[in-house]
Amino acid sequence: MPSIISIAEAPPEHILKQDEVVQFAKDLFSESFKDINRLLKVFQNGQIEKRHFAKNLDWFKSDKTFAEKNDAFIDIGIKLGTEAIDKCLSSSTFLNETVPYEEIDAIFTITSSGLATPSLEARIMNILPFSEQTKRIPIWGLGCAGGASGLSRAYEYCLAYPKAKVLVLSVELCSLTFQRNDRSKSNLIGSSLFADGVACALIAGDDSDYRQYKKMKAIPNIIATQSTTMKDSLDVMGWDVRNDGLYVIFSKDIPTIIEGWLKPNVSKFLAEQEVDMSQIEHFIAHPGGKKVIEAYQKSLQFDEQMTHISLEVLRGFGNMSSATILYVLRRFMEMAGAGETGLATALGPGFSSELLLMKWE
Repeated sequence: MPSIISIAEAPPEHILKQDEVVQFAKDLFSESFKDINRLLKVFQNGQIEKRHFAKNLDWFKSDKTFAEKNDAFIDIGIKLGTEAIDKCLSSSTFLNETVPYEEIDAIFTITSSGLATPSLEARIMNILPFSEQTKRIPIWGLGCAGGASGLSRAYEYCLAYPKAKVLVLSVELCSLTFQRNDRSKSNLIGSSLFADGVACALIAGDDSDYRQYKKMKAIPNIIATQSTTMKDSLDVMGWDVRNDGLYVIFSKDIPTIIEGWLKPNVSKFLAEQEVDMSQIEHFIAHPGGKKVIEAYQKSLQFDEQMTHISLEVLRGFGNMSSATILYVLRRFMEMAGAGETGLATALGPGFSSELLLMKWE
């Protein structure tokens, strides 16, 4: 069973409190909505207190071309991606000693918020001394499900190559996709919720030498994964690609869809692994938003305490798309004990879900 050895975060330097973003949104959207004060309550109701952004607030007050925004994505993505990898491979929390770059067999790079060819990890390989034979697996378009999907694909890679050590690098700079001239409710809600974040996880196969690096008494082994895509649900979330960039698609029905659709998926997955829902001690949920967290609780009949860490990450960082679940998982890795079982879940465009069953050993 491949193991998650280390995780590190690299949040952008610009921190905005939610009150600051509320005023920005009010100035921008007030002419478009007569009931702007009522709509702005979504900022407070979401329980987000602060978020990290790639640029300061003034940068968003003037129009930017698609090229300008994407250039910023590449430049900042390289910087923060390099930082996240460095922190992951040298973490004093999770590792006894630094893992050499040359020992990394593959890098899975996850993003949906910018475009780069060559992809980000190729550019980072010109900065950090990875082997020239390191395999590159860039994955684009999975949105909020991408971090969990990246872990699943890394798990499968390490099953096929049990001596391997691989990285899952998630780079999401959602704010750089913001469209000032999109006065839709979807864009208003998106501006209350989405943020920027970068994280990196190290996954190792059974026959690798990860034990010499492992510092924690217990680490999560990935036991099984499940990917599910709902038929005829392309309009639930995603991007509408136009001449001037990416426009957010974010259905108000997502919490309702979760309530009716997630429980059967989870029940099927756990039944195949002969695990009962009552045996799940850690629920490692991507916090898509406060209503999404509440939908998880209602659908899976979990106590509020089960989603406490997800809500904590949402409060301090917002929804960083694919990177968010890695922030949540890192906090579980710092406190979970041997023999405990965790279920990780994230939802994304498709409409899709990614589930991972983990055991701490």
